[in-house]
Amino acid sequence: MAMKQVACSAIKAVTYSGPSSVLTRQLHASPGSKKIVGVFYKANEYFTKNPNFVGCVEGALGLRQWLESQGHQYIVTDDKDGLDCELDKHIPDLHVLISTPFHPAYVTAERIKKAKNLQLLLTAGIGSDHVDLKAAAEAGLTVAEVTGSNVVSVAEDELMRILILVRNFLPGYHQVITGDWNVAGIAYRAYDLEGKTVGTIGAGRIGKLLLQRLKPFNCNLLYHDRVKIDLELEKQTGAKFEEDLDAMLPKCDVIVVNTPLTEKTRGMFNKDRIAKMKKGVLIVNNARGAIMDTQAVADACSSGHIAGYSGDVWFPQPAPKDHPWRYMPNQAMTPHISGTTIDAQLRYAAGVKDMLERYFKGEEFPAQNYIVKEGELAPQYR
Repeated sequence: MAMKQVACSAIKAVTYSGPSSVLTRQLHASPGSKKIVGVFYKANEYFTKNPNFVGCVEGALGLRQWLESQGHQYIVTDDKDGLDCELDKHIPDLHVLISTPFHPAYVTAERIKKAKNLQLLLTAGIGSDHVDLKAAAEAGLTVAEVTGSNVVSVAEDELMRILILVRNFLPGYHQVITGDWNVAGIAYRAYDLEGKTVGTIGAGRIGKLLLQRLKPFNCNLLYHDRVKIDLELEKQTGAKFEEDLDAMLPKCDVIVVNTPLTEKTRGMFNKDRIAKMKKGVLIVNNARGAIMDTQAVADACSSGHIAGYSGDVWFPQPAPKDHPWRYMPNQAMTPHISGTTIDAQLRYAAGVKDMLERYFKGEEFPAQNYIVKEGELAPQYR
């Protein structure tokens, strides 16, 4: 369903008729100074090591001088959780909240209710599931992200993780660090990627790029999605569409998760669905941690049903020290890093600035950036 057009007037208000209330909020900036809050991870001593490191608290997306020169207040923090956190001090009077999937500010219905001046929620990157999108829609808020800003970064990272798992790389790396040398301890479960069946669950921007990058490896490529990809891309990659997810799973040696987190996909990989996969399957998940049943994944790695699990997404984030994925066998997990390369940071920083400029002028955002607009969710979140 095509999303409605948002009003271009800088002061025009839009009315949203929710299921139980009618509420009006301005979708674009009214005149005057705005309070903008950014929530990012801290770089600490690493900030000075790269002048293009803008995606952190210290770098502040490179927006501080520009915003403050126009009379706006710009507050940046990494303190987003718990009682009396810095973010909650600013919720009542902020106008714009910028967050990032790598250090997400969880924008709950409770926070939205308290944010009486809030008009705009921006994601520096892609993936806005840290926002209660239903509550945002009911409150008449605009939610937008920098669509496409880090899709190359994530697709490249997924390919790397596939190879790390298939070639059983990590045990060898650990041997070097510990002073060991045991070729058999690595080789007994190291394979070639060529000839293996790789299935992606989701073939949007990232999934398509992954399929293209896997083509030279001569894999058997499968994909499951709501709709088929372009016929020309199917021919180019040799990827075959699988309408039935549960029928695709047992065919795959490697499964890559590339679907957004929605109410439908939350916890979709539970014990029963994992049991449908081939014994010894390898899984890469750079989508969202909550798509997986945390304990079911840990148990399957322990039993060997999952022979390797790699990804950079957890729930919650940052992952607590006792998160079971930290300690399960045959994992190649990292913090959430795939989409925050320096190149990606520059792209999503530029995208955020562009949308803020449009917001101040009362102009439309690029259509593909809207996640919530005039009370309607983007199709991938419905």
